[in-house]
Amino acid sequence: MTLVVVPVRFPPSSHSEATLREAVRVADERDADLTILHVDLYQNSGGVSRSDLKRAVEERIGRLDRARYVVRRGFLVEETILEEIVAEGADVVVIGSKQAGRWRRMVQKLLSDPDIDTYLRNELDCTVITVDADGDTTTNEAGDGADDAAPLPEDGADD
Repeated sequence: MTLVVVPVRFPPSSHSEATLREAVRVADERDADLTILHVDLYQNSGGVSRSDLKRAVEERIGRLDRARYVVRRGFLVEETILEEIVAEGADVVVIGSKQAGRWRRMVQKLLSDPDIDTYLRNELDCTVITVDADGDTTTNEAGDGADDAAPLPEDGADD
């Protein structure tokens, strides 16, 4: 079974809504299950529950039949998201462009190779779709050649 994972803020922002809508579209298109993930930080926990997350998402985009709502606690959002993607064996990850920029900075600190596209494709073997606040997407299909992959958007102030 194909799995799409989409990390979101709580409560979902308008950018999160655009990212969610794209994740739902991709899950429908691929007949996939959808995991909606929120990372509740230990250091400033909002005490978000799965039912809180589900209610907030459904208020934004409506009821979802094949969605699983997950709230993970962690110190670092990016690391917790990566752990969930690996643990679930995600086939597709749909992330906001702001999150993609944060991932890029985290991987640059951990590795000498700042190419998050290649890292995610090679290490996680999944497709990464980034969504900007306007709902425009950039896709990095798993299995594509590194030269053919669309780059993640730069992490600019307008994200």
